Amino acid sequence: MFMNQIEKQPLRGEQDLRLAVVVDPDLPVGWLANTVGAISVGIGTENVGLGGVTLTDGDGASYKSSADRPVPILQANGDQMRVVLEKSAARLDEMTLVVFPAFARSIHTFADYEALVPTQALKSEKIDGIGLCGPSKLVRSLVGSLKLLR
Repeated sequence: MFMNQIEKQPLRGEQDLRLAVVVDPDLPVGWLANTVGAISVGIGTENVGLGGVTLTDGDGASYKSSADRPVPILQANGDQMRVVLEKSAARLDEMTLVVFPAFARSIHTFADYEALVPTQALKSEKIDGIGLCGPSKLVRSLVGSLKLLR
C-alpha cells in the first residue's frame, strides 16, 4: 500500500503519488461522467488518504476536501487503453489500477458484476476507463503520452 491504511489519515499532498483517469473520449457525456466518478471512487477507497481533510470557510461552514492533488482526466482510444491496461496490470505491486469495462454498464448489481468478471478477459474487452494511482514516475511512464480530455 502507498499509505498507512490503518491510520487512514489524509496525506495533504504528501508522498510521491500521481493520479490519472483515462477514458474513451467517444463516450456520451453522461457515461463519461459516470465512468470518471466510478473510477475515482475505486481509487479513493483503495488510497483513503488522498482527500477528506476537513476545511472550514470564513463563515464557519465545514466540509470535506476533494483530492489533495491533481486528478488529470486523459483520453485514449481502444488500442491506447489496452496498452495502458496491459502495462499497468504488470505493475500491480507498485500501484492501484481501477478498470471500468464497457460490459459493466449492462449489469445492475455488484454481485452480478463480481460473478461475471472471472469469466471475462479484460484485455479483449472494450474498456471505457482506467484509473491509476502510484509513484509519479511510474504513472507518468504509463500515461504521459496521452492528451487531456477536452
